[in-house]
Amino acid sequence: MPLKIKQKMSGKITLTMIKPDAVKNGHIGNILADITTAGFGIKALKLTQLSRRDAELFYSVHKERPFFGELVDFMISGPIVAAILEKNNAIEEFRNLIGATNPQEAAEGTIRQKYAESIAANAIHGSDSDENAIIEANFHFSGREVY
Repeated sequence: MPLKIKQKMSGKITLTMIKPDAVKNGHIGNILADITTAGFGIKALKLTQLSRRDAELFYSVHKERPFFGELVDFMISGPIVAAILEKNNAIEEFRNLIGATNPQEAAEGTIRQKYAESIAANAIHGSDSDENAIIEANFHFSGREVY
């Protein structure tokens, strides 16, 4: 049965993906430790690889942008770790934890400052809104995968 996270979870969850660069560089454990140390609970977690179709669907909001093709190619270049995280004010708290998209502009101690290689290979994804967190969680997880 597909997961249908309802609006009642709004404000309490976010979806993250540890991207192929961070997985390849062996940062999964350190990133998950940073996440749990920051007080996030892990509601679902899996190592997976996106197909081209999945990556195109997930990032369809960027379809008309010049970087879309490169983003899709990058996201299918290796495995990712997808997770649903829970905490009050999850979106804002997680966006603060991961830091700016450009790791050179990311605050000291943020995930991207510590583990990202570049703007394109920026180690981690975080939902940008409560609505997208629900959509993204439903994209990656079925009901029996969420605790």
